[in-house]
Amino acid sequence: MALLYPRLLAGQAKPLHQRYKDMSPHDLVEHVAYRHESAVYVATGGDRITEGQLRGLRARVLEIAERAGFPAEPSRAARARFDLDLAALLHAEMDLMPAEAASGDIWAFLALVLLPDVAHWRYPRPPGDRVVASDLTRHVFGRLWWRAHLVRDPASPEPYAALDILGEAAFDQIYARRKSLGGSPHLVRNILHAWAAVDLHGLAERDVLRDFLKRLLRLAPFVIFEALEDSELRAELRAVAEESVAALRPEEARAAALEPEPSTSQNPGRGPGRDLFVPPATETSAPTPPTHRLTSLELCSGAGGLALGLEYAGFDPALLIDNRPITLDTLRLNRPGWRLLDADLSTLDPDSLRRQPGMQGLDLISGGLPRVKAAAAVARERGNDHELAVFHAALEITRTLRPRALLIENLPDLVTSETYAPLRDHVERELSASGYSPSWFVLNAAQHGVPQDRKQGILVAFASTAAAEAFRIPPRSPESPISVGQALGPSMAARGWPRAAEWAAGATEVAPTLVGGSWERGGADLGPTGSKRAWARIGVDGGTVANEVPGPEFVWDPLLGRDGMMALTVEQAALLQGFPKDWDFAGRKTARYRQVGHASPPPVGEALGRAIHAALSSA
Repeated sequence: MALLYPRLLAGQAKPLHQRYKDMSPHDLVEHVAYRHESAVYVATGGDRITEGQLRGLRARVLEIAERAGFPAEPSRAARARFDLDLAALLHAEMDLMPAEAASGDIWAFLALVLLPDVAHWRYPRPPGDRVVASDLTRHVFGRLWWRAHLVRDPASPEPYAALDILGEAAFDQIYARRKSLGGSPHLVRNILHAWAAVDLHGLAERDVLRDFLKRLLRLAPFVIFEALEDSELRAELRAVAEESVAALRPEEARAAALEPEPSTSQNPGRGPGRDLFVPPATETSAPTPPTHRLTSLELCSGAGGLALGLEYAGFDPALLIDNRPITLDTLRLNRPGWRLLDADLSTLDPDSLRRQPGMQGLDLISGGLPRVKAAAAVARERGNDHELAVFHAALEITRTLRPRALLIENLPDLVTSETYAPLRDHVERELSASGYSPSWFVLNAAQHGVPQDRKQGILVAFASTAAAEAFRIPPRSPESPISVGQALGPSMAARGWPRAAEWAAGATEVAPTLVGGSWERGGADLGPTGSKRAWARIGVDGGTVANEVPGPEFVWDPLLGRDGMMALTVEQAALLQGFPKDWDFAGRKTARYRQVGHASPPPVGEALGRAIHAALSSA
């Protein structure tokens, strides 16, 4: 009989999170408990876990934590080892049924009552979803149980050995971003076994894995993976993985990799006797990964969306500049190794940047600059509008530091509207006088893997004529745009809302453009009146931002107006912007949403970065 664990409901978990989040693991030892006055159990389905069993579980978790250095701050390697060991322990010894493990309230009890010291050691000052469990793919303990559940091979003498094959970020591509693949333990286990046999020498694992998963998704309509035996399925998966390796291998190695091997099979590389149709990968679905890293300077970095996308594309920032402490805190949370400068571009002396490390020989200056007001764009004087002053400052910094390329992201009207023609003319004259060849275009994030209708105006300029001629505007993804339901369906179900699948099935369009709103006034909402109406059509209240996703008790009835509609959380808004699930945002809810809404989607930054990287590498 499976065990039933205490459930700490959100109303009790959230106050504990606020109380504990700034405490040290040493202080939290005093708050360890084996019961909580507000904890509840489900009525049926197993035996309630005893206090003695909870004590035993805590002792075993502490053993693993102490091996990783608890309570001292662990190294990156120690954290990774702790996660792998704990995943196997939790799944093997908690005796949980999947239906029970799907309750975030169970994991909230573990993180805030039974193991608060360990939870806050693993994630110091954790955001709510790390301990309250509004999203199980991010919870300090819940995410590990589910990872182990998906990879466990009961027939193996080491049933959890596959946990070592992929890191968490790579595993997230399978589980969190490819639900049609990651929902099947049988398929996930065999993906990992096939992946372990693939030769990735000279290639970035992340790039190959992403291309591999895209190919599997195209293959899925033609193959029932669940119907294949393990050996047959692994042969199919290995063949698809090798196609990705061949497509992404640098040119000098590609010919050797594609050399056919002798085979008696009717379809070499496809498994004995099988003849499955696999749609050929297009050039856009299998971009050649960067073979070397380039350097960049990020202006107006915000929460890091553009910088993150550029990092994926092969650019390492030598410095990131922003003037909002909260956004700099977000960057420190996620990339503690990045160098940051708290400065307002409109008052920054460009010459002072010369003294910063890494500013000589820059490959790229990039920035998602504040949106220029239409009225200010007509006049070119630097001081008449702060946003316009920042834009001009970016041009002066470019002229001073002489990078090989410039990338500026702004509103689409900057590229298409006659209102902004004076500003465009001025920018082109300034850049041309400095020896740069500028070009303007508009990208829609929905065509680059982002589940949102978000048009962005782009300015790209190159110091080299050869690079300018080699540059190609990133082509749209060959995959269908991701709908709101596909992007948010799993998170809507995270707390047990029974109608999540029904809602997701009806949310078939991409999201309207998210708007961050003013930093100086107002609360968080999803955008102007038109956006709110679009959200209401799929039963979402666009007039606010929620603290958590709907629970089992939520009654969804859009006919009741806002009272009958759910609101999105900050984390769900971040998914709609294309941020990875492990990207944390500092601050309280409104400040966190502002950062998300103002961000440049990382997948668009990656697409642009790859195109710029390719142009610079060919010049």
